[in-house]
Amino acid sequence: MKVQLLDICHARSGDKGDAANVGLIAREERFYPIIKEKVTRAAVKKHFKGICFGPVERFELPNLWALNFLLHNTLGGGGTVSLKQDAQGKTLAAALLRMRIDVPPAAMRAPKQATEKESGGKIRNRPASQ
Repeated sequence: MKVQLLDICHARSGDKGDAANVGLIAREERFYPIIKEKVTRAAVKKHFKGICFGPVERFELPNLWALNFLLHNTLGGGGTVSLKQDAQGKTLAAALLRMRIDVPPAAMRAPKQATEKESGGKIRNRPASQ
């Protein structure tokens, strides 16, 4: 099934001179292998066609369930000289989250939550009032 990255990730972006820096973070560990496979340098370059005019670098951060992309020649020279509306690339995170990828339907099903009995009385993420 096709989903927007927004459904399984969050993102941050900014500038590094004329390069945009976009971090993509999986919302849950189970989504990291999917984005690692599907959100490639080529896919990001294609998604930012007409915006990114240089190479795209990708860095993997598995301990954070994240990918970081540097989109070179994207910001019109950088923050102090660019005439672009978004010279610091702050909107590019939101733009990347609009990318659609194929995700196995089973991956979109929420994992079964353990009952209090099954967990031996140790339920995580309970509200403090319980």
